Amino acid sequence: MAVIVKYIVVRNGEEKMTFATKKEADAYDKMLDIADNLFEFLDKSEVKLPEDQMEKISLLLAENREVVMPILRGINPGKPAPAKQKKSSEKSGDSPAPKPKTPKK
Repeated sequence: MAVIVKYIVVRNGEEKMTFATKKEADAYDKMLDIADNLFEFLDKSEVKLPEDQMEKISLLLAENREVVMPILRGINPGKPAPAKQKKSSEKSGDSPAPKPKTPKK
């Protein structure tokens, strides 16, 4: 007999999804939390949408938060992220002097 561990995400008494690992289940549960918060935000906004559209938009934004977050920070998603600046010694092309070898005795 085999023992199989399953992680089930349950919301409001309803099973939403089953996962093989706790990490995956936690990530999905967090995504649902984000979607709930976005739904509340949309519901309280001046823009009035049907409930099913607010739910779809909330889930879309939550599922794609890795793409949405840079957009909200003002970063153009079509452009690659700027390269980090190198240290001043690396910028000028100067490399640190190599350590002298000590003679073997």
